[in-house]
Amino acid sequence: MLPVDNALPELLDTLERHSTVLLQAPTGSGKTTRVPPALLEAGWRRGRRILMLEPRRLAARAAARFMAAQRDEPVGRTVGYRTRLDTRVSDTTRIEVVTEGILTRMIQSDPGLSDYAAIVFDEFHERSLQADLGLALVRECQQALREDLRVVVMSATLDAERLSSLLDDCPVVAAEGRSYPVEVRYRPATRQRPMEAQAAAVVLEALESEPGSVLVFLPGMREMRRVAERLSGRLPGDARPYLLHGQLAPAEQDEAIRPARAGERKVVIASAVAESSLTIEGIRIVVDAGWQRRARFDPNSGMTRLVTERVSRASAEQRRGRAGRLEPGCCYRLWTEAEQARLQPQTAPEIASADLAPLVLELAQWGVSDPRELSWLDPPPSAAHDQASELLQSLDALGAEGRITAHGRAMLELGVHPRLAHMVLVGRRLGLARTAAELAALLGERDLGGFGEADLSLRLARLRRAGSRAGGLLARIRKAADRLAGRRRDEPQTRLGVGALLASAWPDRVGQSRGGRRGRFLLSNGRGAFLDGADPLAGSEFIVACDLDGQAREARIFLAAPVTRDELESVLEHRIRTAEKADWDERRGTVVARCERRLGALVLASTELDRPGPEALQAGLLSAVERKGIETLPWTEAARQFQARVALLRSLWPEDWPALDDATLAATLEDWLAPWLAGLSRWRDLESLDLVALLSARIGHDRARDLRELAPTHLKLPSGRSAQLDYRTENPPSLRVKLQAMLGCRRTPTVARGRVPVQVHLLSPADRPLAVTADLASFWKNAYPEVRKDMRGRYPKHNWPETP
Repeated sequence: MLPVDNALPELLDTLERHSTVLLQAPTGSGKTTRVPPALLEAGWRRGRRILMLEPRRLAARAAARFMAAQRDEPVGRTVGYRTRLDTRVSDTTRIEVVTEGILTRMIQSDPGLSDYAAIVFDEFHERSLQADLGLALVRECQQALREDLRVVVMSATLDAERLSSLLDDCPVVAAEGRSYPVEVRYRPATRQRPMEAQAAAVVLEALESEPGSVLVFLPGMREMRRVAERLSGRLPGDARPYLLHGQLAPAEQDEAIRPARAGERKVVIASAVAESSLTIEGIRIVVDAGWQRRARFDPNSGMTRLVTERVSRASAEQRRGRAGRLEPGCCYRLWTEAEQARLQPQTAPEIASADLAPLVLELAQWGVSDPRELSWLDPPPSAAHDQASELLQSLDALGAEGRITAHGRAMLELGVHPRLAHMVLVGRRLGLARTAAELAALLGERDLGGFGEADLSLRLARLRRAGSRAGGLLARIRKAADRLAGRRRDEPQTRLGVGALLASAWPDRVGQSRGGRRGRFLLSNGRGAFLDGADPLAGSEFIVACDLDGQAREARIFLAAPVTRDELESVLEHRIRTAEKADWDERRGTVVARCERRLGALVLASTELDRPGPEALQAGLLSAVERKGIETLPWTEAARQFQARVALLRSLWPEDWPALDDATLAATLEDWLAPWLAGLSRWRDLESLDLVALLSARIGHDRARDLRELAPTHLKLPSGRSAQLDYRTENPPSLRVKLQAMLGCRRTPTVARGRVPVQVHLLSPADRPLAVTADLASFWKNAYPEVRKDMRGRYPKHNWPETP
């Protein structure tokens, strides 16, 4: 009897009265294999099937086989499963375990899920993208079409209150777990003994000091193979190593999870695939490296990269629990106790960091362009959603308003990523159906089992050489290619290659060599990318990079293929734009215009024009100003004074007056300078520009009138004459004037409606400074008597009145 069995009566009773139930049960309680068979006995089932969604293919097959074995039946009779490339169901099947978007495909083809009485979401706490999408669609189906459809969401560690609230405050049934004590031992990796070496050492330590089999958690296949190599020839005679990873062939996976043979101990070296939903008999020792590999999508670069990051506390506890399923065990953690306390409580949901193109296409097929129309535990991030929509529109899968096109529906039917589906459909049209299918199958897998070359053409050739003799991963790839190609073959007259097909799927990642920098490429999306200089592809003029590490500044290319200019012109003709581009030629002192054929940021061809058009000339002169600097324009003192007058008023009324400083003008050349360049073609032509007129037009007629009033260029003196104000001084505005000219002016003159006093520089008859003041009344009263006494003797012919 398993712990969840005690909760099954309450679960069944609750489902008689409620259509949705949350079952909270710890890992190892038996919920995966006990709940679906229990639902077969419910009266509301009425002969319809039970469907359970598993996040991983391996877990789906294992759960179906275990439930079938409990009934002494082969898989495919009462209990069956469906995965992307492997289906075992029949007319007698009543429990179906599905994964990898199979549920989404089913509900898209039959929105009412008419053959099913209940949908069970297993391990929902893992928060896979497919589970989140599946639950959103099933909930809408349940609310709009099938009130009788039962939904059971099973979770081990998720916040039950929050999930219940999403599901309209559905009831929560809790099941107790059963686990034996697991002692935690910390064995941190160090700089002297890094993770892989430490993992191998701890496995040997554990086998020597503890009975039972070992389960080792590592981030991915690369680390798993390295640890296996370190253990080779060093394991005790009764210990045998096994690898367990989602990319391995099903037979290899099954061998890893079977009970150990008599007298044998297993050392199962696994990725996160073994974290839940699987019970490996005999495991009582866990060695946890504490790392996981997750895909993170960057909407800014449009790239996904695999990152290796620390596991959450919840995941660490899940892993520790694998050692206490059947008896007391021990867990070795390759980090410190202090690091354990700093781990994140939960693993972030996949929807927060995933490429949302598949999800957005599914929603469009469902008739939803705004994901807010559905219920989500965590809604899709808007930036990633918008980027996905743009990509799908560029692949002709969505129309301008976000509605799915006929091409988009055909893409969905293929069941692969939208980029790959688009490539397959383009390949059929170009007579490269088989090649496109094989490429899509290759790219659908994360790794080709250690095939290190970056050139995808070489990997394709290796797949073809293996032929029907291919086994393991290659056999699965061939099977996927067969499904995508159907009976279609390549047409012999087709001359396009692998690069052309990849360009149809990744038009934003066509790379052009940066000239003398071998292995450095400019991508059509404007970003940089690089290959190792020793890679044969590094010398290519054009490549298509379909797998990069996602670094925004300069991404490392992992997979690519060469492509020719002619192939790009053929496949991406509708994306290539022809336009005139003008630039400044400093040597010739004139604008040089070219007719360019561009693919995004790439220039595929360029021809100099004898007679550039007005727009090209305008753009070229703007380029010259940008290059030479704003200060090289024909500035006059009047233009600089105009600029300073506006700056003074902007400091007083920032909302009313625009910025006309050099930096702002340089950044807005197209707005204020471009309209005045008509008919000009050479730099010397710019000497005729009247910058005062240009700046006056920039602020507008009304503001120009206000400027004359608020910041006048001249000040009327008591004598009736006018003197020029200087707004470019340290304390603007200033007035340099002989003292006699200010006689009769009792108070300091002002501008800006009296808000700014004029700084008066009083001069002697010989234009030498006598005083600087912004308070003329104070000067007459306090300083003038001394000035008068001194100046009367020097300049007796000038007027020095006692009361000025």
